[in-house]
Amino acid sequence: MIRIGVVGAGVIAAEHFKHIHANERAELVAICDIVPNLAETAANQYGATAYTQVSSMLERENLDALFVCVPPFAHDDIEEQAARKGIHLLVEKPLGLDMAEVRRKAAIISEAGILTSTGYCLRYMEPVQRAKQYLAGKEIGMVRAHRFGGLPPSAWWINHAKSGGQLVEQTTHNVDLMVYLAGGVRKVYADMALLLNSDVPGITTPDAASVNLVFTSGALGHIDTGFLPQPDDRSSFEIMGRDFRLTIDGMKLTITEPGRSTTWQGTGNFYKQQDDAFIRAIETGDNSLILAPYEEVMRTLEVTLAANESAETGLPVMII
Repeated sequence: MIRIGVVGAGVIAAEHFKHIHANERAELVAICDIVPNLAETAANQYGATAYTQVSSMLERENLDALFVCVPPFAHDDIEEQAARKGIHLLVEKPLGLDMAEVRRKAAIISEAGILTSTGYCLRYMEPVQRAKQYLAGKEIGMVRAHRFGGLPPSAWWINHAKSGGQLVEQTTHNVDLMVYLAGGVRKVYADMALLLNSDVPGITTPDAASVNLVFTSGALGHIDTGFLPQPDDRSSFEIMGRDFRLTIDGMKLTITEPGRSTTWQGTGNFYKQQDDAFIRAIETGDNSLILAPYEEVMRTLEVTLAANESAETGLPVMII
C-alpha cells in the first residue's frame, strides 16, 4: 500500500481524497490543514489522522507520498520538507508565484531523486492525448484559446498578490495545454484590467486579460480570460496548422482536414486518471506514467508570470 498524506483540505483536496481512497493500492493516512475543523472533518470521513502542522505530520507519519493542495501563496517550505525525507510529491497548480523560488524548490526536488507530479490534470484527458499524438511532426501556425467564468468564493483569490490572478491560478490549465501541445514560448505580451468587478470589496486582481504569445517554433498564440459577470462559463482551444485545424471542446476532440472532419468523444475522469498514474508510478518506479512532472510544468508557470509582468510594465517579456 502506498501511504499518502495531503496538505490542505479545501475543494481541490477533496477531489484527491476520494480518488486516493478509491485506489486499492493506496491508503490516505494523514490530512493537514491550518483550519483544525477542516482537517478533522476530512480525516474522520476517510479514517486518517488530522494535523495542523506539516512538520508534525511528516515527523510522525511514515509517508510514501504527499499531495500539496494549498493556495499559491502558502507553499512555504512544504515541498522541501517532503523531498528531504524522500517523500514523492504531487503539487497542485500553480506551483508558486515566484519563479526564482520555484526553481530553488525544483533543484532540491531533483537532488532528492523523488517522483513528482502536478495538478495539470487536463493532460490526462483522452482528447488531449489523441491531440498530442496527432500533432507529432506537424507544422503549427497559430494557437488560440479562451476561458471565462465566475468569481471564485475564496477570500484570498481576489488578492492579486496571493493568487497571481486568473491567468496564473485558473487559466493556467489552458495555458498549459498550449505549451503541452504546441511547445515552448519565447515571448509574451499582455494587457490586463479590472473592469466589471471593481465594486467587489478588497479586489486587486484584474478581471479581464488578453495575452499574445510567440512560441519557440515561431507559431503565434493568443488567449483571452476573465471572470466578467456573465450567464455561463465558457472555454475553447484551437490549433491551426498546415492543412488541419484541431479543436478541443470539453471532452471532445475534432480534427478538420481537407475534405473531412473527425471527432472523438473522450471518457473517464481525468482527476482520477492523474492520481492513479501517480500512485502507479510510485509503485513501479515508472516516471513515464506521470504526464505533468514538476520540472516540466515550470514552463507553464513562467509563461503566466511573464504575462503578469508584461501587463504591469506595458512591455513584452522574453523567456529564455
